[in-house]
Amino acid sequence: MGLGNATGAKAKTADLDLSARSPGGRVIALAGNPNVGKSTLFNALTGMNQHTGNWPGKTVAIAQGRCVLGPDRHVLIDLPGTYSLMAHSVEEEVARNFICFQKPDLVITVCDATCLERNLNLVLQTLELSANVVVCVNLMDQARRRGLQIDLKKLSGLLGVPVVGVTARKKRSLHALLQTANRALQTPRLAPAISYPEPLETAIARIAPRLEGLGLDLPSRWLALRLLEQDASLLETLRKRYGPVLDDPALAEALALTRRDLAAQGYETDALADGIVSELVSRAEKIAGLVCSGNGGAYSPLDQRLDRILTAKATGFPVMLLLLLVIFWLTITGANYPSAWLTALFSRVEGWFTGLFTAAHAPDWLYGILILGAWRVLAWVVAVMLPPMAIFFPLFTLLEDVGYLPRIAYNLDRPFQRCRACGKQALTM
Repeated sequence: MGLGNATGAKAKTADLDLSARSPGGRVIALAGNPNVGKSTLFNALTGMNQHTGNWPGKTVAIAQGRCVLGPDRHVLIDLPGTYSLMAHSVEEEVARNFICFQKPDLVITVCDATCLERNLNLVLQTLELSANVVVCVNLMDQARRRGLQIDLKKLSGLLGVPVVGVTARKKRSLHALLQTANRALQTPRLAPAISYPEPLETAIARIAPRLEGLGLDLPSRWLALRLLEQDASLLETLRKRYGPVLDDPALAEALALTRRDLAAQGYETDALADGIVSELVSRAEKIAGLVCSGNGGAYSPLDQRLDRILTAKATGFPVMLLLLLVIFWLTITGANYPSAWLTALFSRVEGWFTGLFTAAHAPDWLYGILILGAWRVLAWVVAVMLPPMAIFFPLFTLLEDVGYLPRIAYNLDRPFQRCRACGKQALTM
């Protein structure tokens, strides 16, 4: 049992070569919310030095490495950080499609011990989709510092799958995770089905048996819910993968009748999706309440005080606009000084080059190509573009690290929903 070495790098889902594993090797996927230490765990298990960003607009890619468990070398996949497998963004779609169609032998879902309730939503969705899951509760050291205790054994019993607590930055704490993952690969443990309100359970019971007869290698309960809520991106992917299987007349008729019955009970398309999400959130809240104890609470008092200011109706938007204006002002005004300094420096260097070419009696066409063309263009681009980039991106990274970007997404979620988008897409605006 030991930690592995990296043999891969970032790749898009379609580019992954999962066949190049050792004879006894399996595929293990790491899933989790952004900023839960998933990539830190991946680096510790593979020996890589992978850094990922989870803000919209960044190229969504996954990292592939190798991890040694006993005599076998397994392929370890670091999926994009995502809050949900009900895909509303590129990173959610990539993570969902990998678990759906690449069929990893094990999914390790990484959670943040300091905000377990929020992370359990993704865990419950993963349990519905994957037949073999291990829950890794990271940042246990921070939870202890906040006075928060988590009953991992009870959490395992409630979820029906193995649960391990780790501190990803400390490799010693990872051996229990490796042992648990090895046992899970040897003897998969299927989690019990998540129950929904009676109208949804009746609908699932009507659709799931018809799906089982179509030969699809996806959980019938999970797929029945996705078809009922008409997940457009998933339907498109399924048709590309399975062809016209989902156009089966009997299935189409059953879906139409079931949607009509659900609509009569108040579960129209949007209400149906909201009902599914509400049940998962309620279940996550209930489980977190049963396993978390101590005087630390799920959130620190400082976070709660900041939330009252940064996400309140009266102060959230003014603070957000003021802070963004300050960032843009610092970027534009602050960039003028280093830009002027770089312009002067590059002009002086150009003068040296000009003197050198003059002394060498270089032809005008060569001077024009190298100095007036290549050097001057490069110098101007660097002098104009580098300073604002060097100021803006570190400031935005700082906002991400201190947790303000998720608050912006929360503030703007309702306005963006009116445009059939979500709050996270506000960050690209």
